Order: sequence, then C-alpha cells, then structure tokens
Amino acid sequence: MSSSLIDVIRHHAPAPPGSSTVGGEAFGLLEALERVPDPRDPRGVRYPLASVLAVAVCAVMAGACTFAAIVDWVDDLDAPAWGRLGFTGRVPVLSTVWRLLVRVDAETLTAVLADWLCSRVSAPSVRRVIAVDGKVVRGAVLTEGRVHLLSAYDTSTGVVLAQVQVAAKSNEIPAFAPLLEQVKVRLGGLAGVVIVADALHTQVAHARAVAAAGGDLYVSVKANQPTLYAQLKRLPWAQVPIGDQHRDTGHGRSETRTVKALTLQTPGGIGFPHAQQAVRITRTRMITGKRTRETVYLVASLPAAHAQPADLQQWARLEWHIENRLHWVRDVTFREDGHRARTGNGPAVAAVLRNTAIGFHRGNGETNIARATRRANRRPHDLITTVTSSYSTTQ
Repeated sequence: MSSSLIDVIRHHAPAPPGSSTVGGEAFGLLEALERVPDPRDPRGVRYPLASVLAVAVCAVMAGACTFAAIVDWVDDLDAPAWGRLGFTGRVPVLSTVWRLLVRVDAETLTAVLADWLCSRVSAPSVRRVIAVDGKVVRGAVLTEGRVHLLSAYDTSTGVVLAQVQVAAKSNEIPAFAPLLEQVKVRLGGLAGVVIVADALHTQVAHARAVAAAGGDLYVSVKANQPTLYAQLKRLPWAQVPIGDQHRDTGHGRSETRTVKALTLQTPGGIGFPHAQQAVRITRTRMITGKRTRETVYLVASLPAAHAQPADLQQWARLEWHIENRLHWVRDVTFREDGHRARTGNGPAVAAVLRNTAIGFHRGNGETNIARATRRANRRPHDLITTVTSSYSTTQ
C-alpha cells in the first residue's frame, strides 16, 4: 500500500490509528468508510463510496458469498433501508458494485474496518496474542498467479488487524515486515503483544523486527531451521520438570499436552535473537484405541517471569485460532475457495469483507458464524441499525 493512502487514513480517522482504538468510543460504519479514498473520477459519480462499501459489508455479514449475492441482498431491502445506508431513490447494479470493489485498495479498507471493529469491543484484560498466518484464495487466479494473503488475527477480539497480499513468485516471509508495521499502527505499538506464528516465520529478521517494535515472538521450530532445531532437541529435557499439563476429551479422542520450559542462560544463546526460553510441548493422542505422540519445539522471547508454562501452553493453542476461527469459517461458511473473483483487487477486497463479517459477529459474542449470518439476513433492519450506530453494543 502506498504511503499516501496511509497518510489519508491517519489524518481522517475518527480515532487515530496511531493509538489503540480498542475499547474507545465507537463510531458508525458509514462514518468509518468515509476514510477510504475513492478510486473513481469524481465526474459522474452517482453513489457515495461509503454507501456502496457499507452495503457490501452488511451483505457479507448477512451471508452473501459473491459480488452478485451482495447486489441481490441490497435489491431486496426496502426504500427506508436504502436511505439509512445513504442511497436516495435507487441503488447500484451489479456492474457498478463490481467495478468499484475491484478497484478499492484492500489494505486501506482493512485498516479502516479494523479500526471500526476495534472501537466496538472492550480492550482485552489479558496479554494480547496476535496470530500470523497466510491463506491462498484458491478460486481466485490473477494474471500473475494465485492470490495469497497474509493476515494478523487478534485472538482476544476476533478482529483481523492487518492483511497484506503476498507478492507473486514470493512467499510469506518478505510480507511479514509490512504486516507487522500495519499492526503497530493499528495498536499504537506492540508493547505487551505476543506474536505467534508457525515455523515458516522462525526467522532472525522477524525476531529482530518484533523486538525493535517492543513486542515478543513465540514461534515453533521445525526442520526448516535444522541447526536451531538440533540445538533445541539436544537440551537436557529429561532433567526439566513438567511445567504444565492439560488433557482434553471429545469427538472420540483424548489428548494430553505436556509443556516443559527451559530458561536460556543468555538471551539468544541458542543462535536465535532475543530467545529467552526454549519450550517443548509433547502431544499424546488416543483416537479409537490408537495412540500417537508428537513433540514440538518452540522459542519465546519472554522470560519465565512473564511467560509461565501455562501461558506458553495457551499461546501455542491460540496460534491455531487463525486457522479454526478465521480461515476455516471463510472457506466453509462463506465458500471463499469457490468464489472465482479474478480481477484487480477483487479477491483481496472480498477477503477483507469476510474478515470483517467474522470479526463483527465474534465481537457480538457469536460462536456459530453461520447461524449469526442467517439471523442477520432475516433481520436486515436490525443489522443496519447496529452497524450505523455510534455506540458499541458489546460494552
């Protein structure tokens, strides 16, 4: 995203992105969307950009999975609902909505909608844990290749704080730095924040960038870092007492997770910058009488005083929330991989709308997003009232 667009949202935000909007004064969706720069030539504009975007957001909250479904949803509204969304007498047709959505800057839209969602939820009472992971939108193939998006998911609020598109013929690693910068802007810094990610992001540069921003990194280590992995495996784990153990049962299986944590003599002493603890998690599963055992090694930049074994256990599980509570919902509830958006920013913008819908419903306390979208579809006037309100309904 160009720096000019960042400047636009910084200078026109109801609550400056430089300071955290979580738990602050809530503002309405239309007011928030007025911050998005309009890509159209001002001559001949018939519909306000904020209104078209608000319709798209509301329709996806009500379960719309495609651009055509978005237009069908607004067509089914009555005239008073159109007026509350900023339309006077008529609403845009499919071609108009499509041409606009494929041109809107997806990263700017993410920033605006993330600030809006954050303004509607209470600040977390525990340490904020942000999960970073990527997802390929399989139905969307642009000229340069498949669309691969890297997201930062706040596990305490269910809000996607930032999302960037991975460059063609590249991978998630170079996209981490710009993603981290956007998270810093969203939260006003990373003090007290733990970034959790899979082994792909166990990178020296990532560790240094997170530390420089005042945050902490907690990542797993696998064979992609053979030297570090061998160092962790050789540590005297047999002499380390069990720090935390947790057992779950359900769905025909039982799982026991055992955590051992070892404080390193010097930060980064195992060859990974700022690492203060080495962690081993052993997962023992029993499924239909068959027993399996898996051992995972991790490194954390937090000292034992700030990250007890029970915390390390919980944070390791929170890393999966971005898969289970975001990516899986986008695929199953919103059928993202079946959406064949193949023009411009269309695939990324559609993903932003789905992220927003999921974050909105989770912020309202919903655990079943499919049920929440059905309810929103049955009660469109209630949905429009909620999103256009300047006051939080969750506090």
